[in-house]
Amino acid sequence: MRVTILQPSYLPWLGFFEQMSRSDKFVLLDDVQYTRRDWRNRNRIRVKEGWAWLTVPVLQKSKFSQSLLETRIDNSAPWRKKHLESLRLHYCKAPFFYKYFPRWQKIYEKEWEFLFDLCQETIHLLKDEIGIDTPLLRSSEMKTCGEKTERLLSICRELGATHYLSGEAASDYIEEGDFPSQGIELEYQKYEHPVYPQRYPGFVPQLSAIDLLFNCGEQSLSILKQAEPIRCT
Repeated sequence: MRVTILQPSYLPWLGFFEQMSRSDKFVLLDDVQYTRRDWRNRNRIRVKEGWAWLTVPVLQKSKFSQSLLETRIDNSAPWRKKHLESLRLHYCKAPFFYKYFPRWQKIYEKEWEFLFDLCQETIHLLKDEIGIDTPLLRSSEMKTCGEKTERLLSICRELGATHYLSGEAASDYIEEGDFPSQGIELEYQKYEHPVYPQRYPGFVPQLSAIDLLFNCGEQSLSILKQAEPIRCT
């Protein structure tokens, strides 16, 4: 039983879904502090000049105490129209744009109140369209305890995990020695970004997975999984 636990973000990148595709259960860590200038409310798409941000404006009542679940979207700005038109402008000539665009258009026609709900919707849509069948869970709906590494272990215990798959960046703060004592093998994703055809000349890595989907369609999952093997501790 391999479990992955990640904070949700808006239009996540390929590595997010590669971890999901390798997992038996994938937990959205949704009841944590909202972090500014992070991936929670923005991601990147391909444009002629290289890449550009798609950012969802949010309302912040406090710099430190606001949770992700409490974070509201600032709908006084016309961000939905801007994002929809950006996708149309830069991907309308991509091979699979018209196959997938109608479902994305419906997302941007809806007015969203909370950031998490929007993030969750884009994650589910990308997951389905890429072809990943891993079940998604939410940490806020689980009976867990503790902070940082103990919180991760608590979730793993509740799900009966034998393996925990983490992003490599988390090695800076994870207490690696705590996992073997719980009978859980800690693994790190070692992801080498695949190169695939993009709308404009050259290749720009680490974009939202929507870039891969519009350009590669049904081949997205096999391209996504062209990665280095998992590294175990």
